[in-house]
Amino acid sequence: MAQKFGGKFSPGGETEAPKTKGAQLHPYHGKRAARAGGRVNALFLVPMPLIVVAFLSGPAGLAKSLIALGILLFGAWMTREGVLAHEAYDARKVARRPALPRKIFGSALWGIGLALAGWNAGESLANPVIFGVFGAALHGFAFGLDPMKDKGMEGIDLHQQDRVARAVDAAEGHLAAMADAIKRAQDRGLQSRVEQFSTTARRMFRTVEEDPRDLTAARKFLGVYLKGARDATAKFADIYARNGDAQARADYEALLDDLEQNFTTKTEKLMIDDRSDLDVEIEVLRERLQREGVHLDA
Repeated sequence: MAQKFGGKFSPGGETEAPKTKGAQLHPYHGKRAARAGGRVNALFLVPMPLIVVAFLSGPAGLAKSLIALGILLFGAWMTREGVLAHEAYDARKVARRPALPRKIFGSALWGIGLALAGWNAGESLANPVIFGVFGAALHGFAFGLDPMKDKGMEGIDLHQQDRVARAVDAAEGHLAAMADAIKRAQDRGLQSRVEQFSTTARRMFRTVEEDPRDLTAARKFLGVYLKGARDATAKFADIYARNGDAQARADYEALLDDLEQNFTTKTEKLMIDDRSDLDVEIEVLRERLQREGVHLDA
């Protein structure tokens, strides 16, 4: 379906840029270029010649080639999931290592698939072994290994961190649903506005991940408010797609403005509280050291 493009000087365009309260973050604030791009997608194309080989072979060759194709495609999918998991790991200051080393599994699957594709009955096993070993090694060299240890978890209650992870995953689900729903409005400006709000919300996610003690104070924002925003976005998108109601759009943008301001204010308060907690801990430590006769320079 065609989408309307327009701007300040387009017919019917806004005479002023939409105003939002508080500091605005660019939708790409804190983001990096995705690794799951051309190289990963190429893995799905490389094994395709096996289809031709399969149907030019006898029954045994057909089965062997199709099985090898399936293994290689499964390895490509595992690799892509591993790359995405690695990106999510790198994006956070506090993160657990992936439960399943997908990229390593992808390398192993590619080694097995290439070995099977290069094997022919009655010939030496040296060829498939060479194909498999070199294929797995080159795959590992190209895409690297999965993160093998937790990051920034020292001194953090693991049970509390698990609670934070579940809350953040649910909140990310609400943001994804908002982004999907607003597409029905067929308006790129609104899609960008939702993405800007998502960026602001994710600042709170990262703050809570860095200090799980903030979860209690932020739980309503991560749950109730985002769920309400998700539902409001779905209803607005359906209305706007039907009749382009300008008043409904203004009300929805005002809602996003208020939500963004509240999320920004709450995130800043959480960060101030964290700093206050640090100051208290430092002062308590100073007093203990002074009681033991150790004097620190101010």
